[in-house]
Amino acid sequence: MKENNIIEIQNLTKSYKLYPNKKTRLIEAIVPHYNKHTEFKALDDLNLNVKQGEILGILGKNGAGKSTLLKIITGVAVQTSGSIKVKGKISSLLELGTAFNMELTGIENIYQHGQVMGLTKNEIEEKKQEIIDFADIGEHLYQPVKTYSSGMFARLAFACAINVDPDILIVDEVLSVGDMAFQLKCFKKFQEFKDKGKTILFVTHNVSDVLKNCTKTIILENGRKTFDGDVKEGVELYKKIITGNATKTEKIQNNIEKSVKENKEYDKDSWKIHFNQNPNVIEYGNLNAEVIDYGIFDESGNYLNAIDNEKMIILKSKIKFNKDVDNPIFTMTIKNFNGIEIAGTNSMIEKIYPGKLKKGDIVIVEFKQQLPIAPGPYTLSFSCTHINSKGELEVLNRKYEALLIEIISTKDCVGIVKLDTKINIYKEI
Repeated sequence: MKENNIIEIQNLTKSYKLYPNKKTRLIEAIVPHYNKHTEFKALDDLNLNVKQGEILGILGKNGAGKSTLLKIITGVAVQTSGSIKVKGKISSLLELGTAFNMELTGIENIYQHGQVMGLTKNEIEEKKQEIIDFADIGEHLYQPVKTYSSGMFARLAFACAINVDPDILIVDEVLSVGDMAFQLKCFKKFQEFKDKGKTILFVTHNVSDVLKNCTKTIILENGRKTFDGDVKEGVELYKKIITGNATKTEKIQNNIEKSVKENKEYDKDSWKIHFNQNPNVIEYGNLNAEVIDYGIFDESGNYLNAIDNEKMIILKSKIKFNKDVDNPIFTMTIKNFNGIEIAGTNSMIEKIYPGKLKKGDIVIVEFKQQLPIAPGPYTLSFSCTHINSKGELEVLNRKYEALLIEIISTKDCVGIVKLDTKINIYKEI
């Protein structure tokens, strides 16, 4: 095991036998050489190294194998083949309260949980008050856990799991438990682990949490690892996966190249050449419609290369339709340089329905507003989507992070939103 690796996984496979019915399962169990089952691979030949201090975001659609991977790492499940090596103590927030005995009181379960985690009696005593204070369930602590509400149960279980000072923390979609005050404590504790340089494995469907917290990302699809690397790149790929645009077919790629060629002459007079274009723009979609131009203007129609967050501006996109589309949705999004969405809107949110656009139509979409966000560098994205006949979101064309923009201001602000505040100060008489 390499010195800086805290988890090493090689050729990990987890298979489950699937039977058509209970009778077949029974016959196969008692009759030699009777094999009527099929095999489902929840994990398929997975390799992964996690370094000490890394915060790994694990992304994937439901059924991709995320929870199976975490269960094997924590020892809840056993792999079918392959090897896994782990250094240090693990605390997992998978299924809260799995080590609890419902007949015991809360305080008794604190001791039992500590023993399951391998703590000595003295270590449990040292942690006990911290767990009690964190859970904050009052006298209910001395009542049987089976009498708890779901909220009280989650609070105690989370407090037990988070207050054991592990080397590796595993979190699976359970940070937001209890009321708002308790959720705040949960996120502060998570931040504390980050600040201490703990290794964290983080499973969530919220890509903003991944962008804010993680240092590395993997994507699982059908039990296989399909991406391992940069967080921002991984998040963008995951967005393509969940919208069905992960792999550009040869036809779509040819269409993009053809479109670029057709619009070459037009580009000489386009809006976008007057701005700081991102050479690494992220583009995908089926190209039934295409965002062919975009720009930033003041109310007189002049190009703006810096945006004053106190002034009215107009963000424009130009879309060409290559097929008939019913009620397309036009969007704009502003992100910071970490890929976190700061602001945005679309025509559907604003309850604007353009009706049917026909092949060959070109429309200009104007987003007129102020951008009251903190000064600094951002990216600006435009896209065209629509809801198809199946009720699913279909991406026609997205140009993510197309322009690199600068927000300026005549005054500082705290956080990411500029408040238009008037302050009055006076002495009480």
